[in-house]
Amino acid sequence: MRTILITGCSSGIGYHAAHTLKAQGWRVLATCRKPEDCARLQDEGLESFVLDYEDPKSIEAAFTQAMTLTGGTLDALYNNGANTIPAAVEDLPVDALRQNFEANFFGWHDLTRRVIPVMRAQGHGHIIQCSSVLGLVAIPWRGAYISSKFALEGLTDTLRLEMRGTGIHIVSIEPGPITSDFRLNARKAFDTWIDWKASARAEEYRTKLVPRLYDAHKKPDRFERGPEAVTDVLIKALNSDRPRAHYYVTIPTWIAAIARRLLPTAVLDAFSAKA
Repeated sequence: MRTILITGCSSGIGYHAAHTLKAQGWRVLATCRKPEDCARLQDEGLESFVLDYEDPKSIEAAFTQAMTLTGGTLDALYNNGANTIPAAVEDLPVDALRQNFEANFFGWHDLTRRVIPVMRAQGHGHIIQCSSVLGLVAIPWRGAYISSKFALEGLTDTLRLEMRGTGIHIVSIEPGPITSDFRLNARKAFDTWIDWKASARAEEYRTKLVPRLYDAHKKPDRFERGPEAVTDVLIKALNSDRPRAHYYVTIPTWIAAIARRLLPTAVLDAFSAKA
């Protein structure tokens, strides 16, 4: 039985991956930030415990628990679970950006560094990062999330080069719009950190961003897919002895990947500004 540690399993991409891989015979260690979510997953038959990327002690405790449960081995790590603070870059408090990077970047790096010696000792492993189409191109109002994903892409590419010949495969998955609670969580962060009414861009917030965040009847994006689309490529990567470096999920991700290679910056900017 192969073992995988998955983060961000309370809903969406991580939740679907955890249940699907368990059904396929994996031993799944499914972590969440909140104890009540872990309890719910335990009731559903998963092994679940707390891991909060923003808390180094939580990361250390979760890794120790995982090693205790598996006897010190791990076949795969799936870094997943991130959040965003939607706002114009000029309105992002530094502390807000720091917190976002703890959740989306530094916590991932902390956990990955703990896992690498385990995989190096056993001679094999897959480390899979759930990045984003917004790790490939930028759009307005998502500066916190985009900057963390651009950083993740660069760090992951470097790690992949450094792990050549070790038997440890480093993979990035770049989803586009996926059905999840992401918008709800983004709204909470927006309410906490952003004083949009005092912004020089208050009218843009009022007419563009706020309606998108708070429209309870918002229809799915045109190209939005369910979390199973991400799980499908995760499984392909896990089952491959020579996985691809990047797996694109959804049509917008493919378009973005091609556009950033082919389009002049001015043209790409004009296209992205309308997103």
